[in-house]
Amino acid sequence: MKIYLGTDHAGFELKEKIKSYLVENGYEIEDCGAFSFDKDDDYPDFIANAALGVSKNTDSKGVVFGKSGAGECIVANKIKGIRAILGFNKENVELSRLHNDANVLSLGSAFTNDDLAKELVKIFLDTPFSNEERHSRRIAKIKKLEE
Repeated sequence: MKIYLGTDHAGFELKEKIKSYLVENGYEIEDCGAFSFDKDDDYPDFIANAALGVSKNTDSKGVVFGKSGAGECIVANKIKGIRAILGFNKENVELSRLHNDANVLSLGSAFTNDDLAKELVKIFLDTPFSNEERHSRRIAKIKKLEE
């Protein structure tokens, strides 16, 4: 599974740590930036590229980073086909996969330490969509809204 990563300066350090974690665990990574720390960069530039990658490769997932993760989640959700969630605990991330088939996880570096971030990413990547009819029906309605 290919994993697209994106961040601005606020999530840069956490992205680099998660990138190493993913590579160590055998995932194919596409880093969409930022590629260096620049306090004046703008997260939409990098998050949109990561979300576009996920939207074009349905077997992929994305993990994006920022200070709060909220703006990054908003940007990702502007891309057709993306169901991004702001991850803040294990249950929230697990339910986002089981019920919403979320394909982008947004993490806030101000609220997520390295160990929790690794745990949330693992849950996000390992938890399958439930395929329950009610959840599939709701996702179909979301997709219709995108049209």
